[in-house]
Amino acid sequence: MAKALDKEIESLKGMINEMTIISRSMVKDVMEGLVRRDKSLYSKIHEMEEAVNRYEMRSDDLSWKIIALRQPMGADLRFVLASRKINSVLERTADEAVNIFKKVEYLISVPALKPLIDLPRMTELAVRALSSSIETIYNGDMDIAREICINDSVIDSLRDQIHRELVTYMQESPDNIQRALNLMMIAKSLERIGDMATDIAEDAIYYHQGKDIRHHAESDEEFKKNYKKKEKK
Repeated sequence: MAKALDKEIESLKGMINEMTIISRSMVKDVMEGLVRRDKSLYSKIHEMEEAVNRYEMRSDDLSWKIIALRQPMGADLRFVLASRKINSVLERTADEAVNIFKKVEYLISVPALKPLIDLPRMTELAVRALSSSIETIYNGDMDIAREICINDSVIDSLRDQIHRELVTYMQESPDNIQRALNLMMIAKSLERIGDMATDIAEDAIYYHQGKDIRHHAESDEEFKKNYKKKEKK
C-alpha cells in the first residue's frame, strides 16, 4: 500500500507540474503577444486552457482517491491537501490568462496607447512568484515563501502606478478611455495572480511550520525576523 501511495503522489506532483508549466506559459504568451502585437503568440490559448481544465479534474479525482483509499497521514496528507489548493489556483491562473487574452485581442486591433514597460514587469514578477510558491510546497524553503509574501507589495505598487498613469491618459482625451480601461483590467488580472501566489506561499508556511500567517496573524516584526534574506546567508 505504501508503494501505491508513493506512486499516486508522484503522479499528482506530475500533473501539478504540467499545470504549472501550461498556465505560466499562457500568461507569458498573451503578454508577449500584446508587447509584440503578434496574434500568433497566443494562437493556442484556448487549447492550453482546456488542457489545464483536464489536468484539474484528473488531479481532483486522484487526490480524493488517495484520501479515501490510502488514508495518508503526516507529510503525505499535507501534500494532498496542498495539491487541491494549488490545483484551484492554477486553474484560476489559466482563467486570468484568458481574461487578459480577451483584452489583448482588442488592444492589438487599435493603435497602441503607450509603450508597455510596467505590465511586462508585473507579468514577470507574478509568474515568477507563482512558480516559486509552488516549489516551496515541495522543498519547504520558508525563506522563499516569506520573500514571496513580502514582494507581493511590489506587484501591488506597479498596479497602482499603471492605474495612475492610465488615468492621466484618460483625462487627456476620451479616445484613450477604452484602451486605458483594458490595460487597467490586465493589470488587475496580474495582481490577482500575484495574490494567488502569496496564498500558496502562506499555505506552504502553514504546512511546513504549522504557522498561520494569513490576515497578518504574524506581526510585521515577527514576519521580518522569521524571514532570512539571502544576502545575509
